[in-house]
Amino acid sequence: MKKKRKFLSAGPVILLSASALLLVGSTVGSTRAALTYYSDNYTADMSVSSIGVSLTENGKTISSRDYSHGDNQWDETKGELFKDLQGDTTVVPGKAYEEKLSVLNSGSIDSYVRVILTKSWTDKKGNKDTTLSPDLIKLNFLEDNGWIVDEKSSTTERTVLYYTGIVPAGKSTPNFTDTLKIDNKIAEKVKVETGKDENGNEVIRHVYKYDGYQFHVDAEVNAVQTHNAQDAIKSAWGVDVTVSENGILSLQ
Repeated sequence: MKKKRKFLSAGPVILLSASALLLVGSTVGSTRAALTYYSDNYTADMSVSSIGVSLTENGKTISSRDYSHGDNQWDETKGELFKDLQGDTTVVPGKAYEEKLSVLNSGSIDSYVRVILTKSWTDKKGNKDTTLSPDLIKLNFLEDNGWIVDEKSSTTERTVLYYTGIVPAGKSTPNFTDTLKIDNKIAEKVKVETGKDENGNEVIRHVYKYDGYQFHVDAEVNAVQTHNAQDAIKSAWGVDVTVSENGILSLQ
């Protein structure tokens, strides 16, 4: 009877939630983390090993979560996306802001990684507004350096990316984004209001419909060990992949 291969608990490694206030300032959301993945085939040899990943933004580690098998401890740090952007008093539509995101393997075993980015808008009251397209939040994805977009799983709101190579322990992936921009089309939503001033003169005001809105970007980073990678990825992420003899991952 063939022994069934088991995989330990699964979940996102890092989940960052950040937002910036369109045109008039910025705020930031919370940072959360969950579990990495490894198979029980590894447990006998992992007494001094650890698995973990970190999300880096413009060369700085923003958030991380690392598991030490020997100590059975999670070492977690939390940070904020768009912190540099928050120094601006306005977020200008059409302006490209530097947003270089990459993944660092901060564990001691080689891993495969994927990233899920989710974009959304909230109004002045904090309510999610689904009438404003997340596609207006433009992240420039880089796909000529080992990263690929899973088009089947991606939507205008969510983008799923896989790094096709093995990420060695202590090493980083290339950037998967390099800029962030709010589409100029958002400035076309203008409402004209008319009224009278204190002297009875007619006054015409042009009000941008989405002034004061917040855009949100959630970044979720997943890691899976390279040992029995196809089965581990299927168990952890529910995705069928092929791994070549030289370790290159491709989607089925």
